[in-house]
Amino acid sequence: MKPIFVVLMALAGVLCAAGRPNILWITAEDHSASWLGCYGNPDAVTPRIDALAAQGLRFTHAYSNAAVCAVARSTILNGAHAVSQGTQHMRSRHRIPASFVPYVTTLRNMGYYCSNNSKTDYNFKGNDAALWDECSNRAHYRKRPENKPFFAIFNLTVSHESSLFPPNIAANRKRGIIPESPRVDPSSVKVPPYLPDLPEIRSDIAVYHDTMTALDGQVGELLDELEQFGLADDTIVFYYSDHGGIIPRGKRYLEDSGTRVPLLVRVPVKWRHLSPFAVGSSVDECVSFVDLAPTLLSLAGHEGGTGRMQGRAFLGPKRTPPPKDDVVFLYGDRFDEIPGMRRGLTDGRWKYIRCFTPSFPAAPCSYYSLAQRGWAAWHDAWKNGRVTGEARAFWEAPQVVERLHDTLEDPHEVHNLASDPAHAEKLAAMRNRLKSEMIRHRDTGLMPEAMFTALAGGKPAADYMASRAAGLPDIVDLAFTASAPAVADLGKLLEGLASDDPLVRYWSAQGCLHLGPAAEMAAPAMEKLAADANSPVRITVARYFHAIGRVEDARRLALECLQQSSGEYAALDAIQALTRMEALDAVPDAWVKRTLRDARAGEYPRRLAERLRNERRGGD
Repeated sequence: MKPIFVVLMALAGVLCAAGRPNILWITAEDHSASWLGCYGNPDAVTPRIDALAAQGLRFTHAYSNAAVCAVARSTILNGAHAVSQGTQHMRSRHRIPASFVPYVTTLRNMGYYCSNNSKTDYNFKGNDAALWDECSNRAHYRKRPENKPFFAIFNLTVSHESSLFPPNIAANRKRGIIPESPRVDPSSVKVPPYLPDLPEIRSDIAVYHDTMTALDGQVGELLDELEQFGLADDTIVFYYSDHGGIIPRGKRYLEDSGTRVPLLVRVPVKWRHLSPFAVGSSVDECVSFVDLAPTLLSLAGHEGGTGRMQGRAFLGPKRTPPPKDDVVFLYGDRFDEIPGMRRGLTDGRWKYIRCFTPSFPAAPCSYYSLAQRGWAAWHDAWKNGRVTGEARAFWEAPQVVERLHDTLEDPHEVHNLASDPAHAEKLAAMRNRLKSEMIRHRDTGLMPEAMFTALAGGKPAADYMASRAAGLPDIVDLAFTASAPAVADLGKLLEGLASDDPLVRYWSAQGCLHLGPAAEMAAPAMEKLAADANSPVRITVARYFHAIGRVEDARRLALECLQQSSGEYAALDAIQALTRMEALDAVPDAWVKRTLRDARAGEYPRRLAERLRNERRGGD
């Protein structure tokens, strides 16, 4: 029966592809471009992916705008930056405006059969699976009606960061997914210069090479299946990963190790007119995830406009060349239970990263990652004073506020040129460009997540920021000032503390926090904000008290904020403030028990409560 089925599928493929191409997206998890042989890794054994690159296009400057999965997928789905939608916080379910239309909705309206196997997690309120004709681990393009072109996603998870958790390494060895002993000797692997040279990190790198080989085999199976069904000549194939990773300072970080991804596109002969690039080309122009949806619609022959999509089509009839001043906009906000705000830009060579919350350390960006032996070993080495320099500073606050890197000369981004007078002009240009991008995209990160509901009045946060469009330049300027204030800025900050605008009060309070003892004269004004209606302002006041030495006042206020928190995000802010104050022991057992019982408390507060409970019981 199988040969007959294959023949029938092949005939159906010829019919359905006569007018429009089929499109297949093969996506993988948590690996940057540098893990593949076709991107120059000498230790990689990835023959099927490398062959796909040789048969198609290899984009050398492709980026995930966000270095974490759910945020990246929301950007891809709607072709709009997560910060424009209010979807930049990991695993959030905030409302977004109905004017953001998912590409899959447009494709289905065009007559495409759309299947997703199987990740969704689009990071906004709604029924993710309902967008698709089929969305499950059984979803497949072969189920489409006769004469319909298809768009299909297969999301391969074998390379997820959890593959390096020791129990999963053992399980994958037992199942034969990876060998008992690493193919690459851990003593011979290259440890990136931004990491300490620890045995556990070496071991993780070696094991992940085997994991990538297993992933390569799964990619090959999907490509073979396409050939078997007689559809390869009618199907445009994309391969990309959802962001970088997998070792420390990869996933969740805005450096290229976290955001620069592989992107391969194979366009068969029949549809070669849709690509201006020769087969086997390396394409150097910058592309990012915000560009995938408009490119997909262009390849599918969509005739209408793209609504609120913000990217550019880089293939197909609607392709537009990149502008001369093209940059990729990058962002990182709350990762799991860890709040924070970073923004970045890259033009493919120069990278600018700004930290708006320098009072938090750079690591960890999620306690989840500490289940990796490499991450845990680095953490233990820091706690025990066995690392120095940048390897130590990574775990401590304050963070460096702004960084400038020449990724051509410094591909690992370890040399910060921000203080080099020779690069002052480039620094100023990139800083100003970041301001303009945040204003242009109406960056909802300027509003703390715990304020989304109160300020937006039940509407999407994106709508609230749109209503503030005229005043956004001033808010952006204040946020830049607050992240790196000088004593000379204190007058401006004091004026802002008395503002009727909660965003002005918040950023002004942040500026006083970052000045610390140098802003002690702001104490009377900050005391008045200890009763502010908005919890992020109150939490900032508590942290300011701690910074100027009023430790008991700080703990008392932070605990009040925790006890009074009416939502998940206010609770997270309070817990992180108490963490920075080394006062988690003061969190009442009653709060821990209540949070563990209350399903409405939210996933991450419950995780934190569980961690506190286990620590108090003497567990892990």
